[in-house]
Amino acid sequence: MKSQELCGNTNSNYKVMKHFFSFLLFLTGITIQASTTETIKVYSPSMKKEISVIVISPSVTTQLSNTIYILHGYTGNPQRTLEKDIPTLVNRADKEQTIFVLPDGNYNSWYVNSPVNQASQYETFIGSELVTYIDKHYPTLKNRSNRGLLGWSMGGYGTLLIGSQYSQTFGILGSICGALDIRTFGNDYQVDKVLGPKSKLWEQYVISNRIAYFKTSNQQLILDCGTEDPLITQNRTFHQLLTDQAIPHEYMERLGKHDTAYWSEAAEIQLLYFNRFFNGK
Repeated sequence: MKSQELCGNTNSNYKVMKHFFSFLLFLTGITIQASTTETIKVYSPSMKKEISVIVISPSVTTQLSNTIYILHGYTGNPQRTLEKDIPTLVNRADKEQTIFVLPDGNYNSWYVNSPVNQASQYETFIGSELVTYIDKHYPTLKNRSNRGLLGWSMGGYGTLLIGSQYSQTFGILGSICGALDIRTFGNDYQVDKVLGPKSKLWEQYVISNRIAYFKTSNQQLILDCGTEDPLITQNRTFHQLLTDQAIPHEYMERLGKHDTAYWSEAAEIQLLYFNRFFNGK
């Protein structure tokens, strides 16, 4: 009886299977259209070595894209950024027609042009060499109004440091839990490895001492820090300095510590600001 019922519904079963396979093809089409994530090697003339970079780009390559460069924190790396810090980047690339560029800033480079180590020239690499490479090899909108820089902790510091030097390259800067006063870290976080023994030289690397750059840069600045973060005082001080100098900026602080939970949520919020900036809002 079961055999007869099965035979009697053959045409119906065929239709069901046909629709099922059509659905699978539909899903396959969606997968094919998903954003592309690739790890590339970019040669740095200033450091004379290759740097590993993760690039997440939209599936639609016929349309030019905005670009956001993302700087990880101390001891971090691009893969961690992609997997733990901002895992939504893969979906955002297509949704927002944005190319995300995640360079490996070495775990303790502080993103400076080191005066004591020629192999650590990350200001030049990220601010100039990497941007030149990405603009040459990817369909980017090649102007500062469509290019931003975002980072947290050491990466927040690097964002403002590099951004202050390359105001014609990056139109929007986002710092989360930024380690803005490099003098307070010293040997504990290997600042001396890239700047040499603590001296007056370090003064020029303190973000508050670069206020004159932001006075004329006409960049959109976004600062964010948790109220329980040990770096909150540094961020409040810089916020007040910007306010005193009448330099436009967005400043946010919410309950939170110096941890992944805080900067992951903050990054999602800041990316909304970046998207609005690119859309001229």
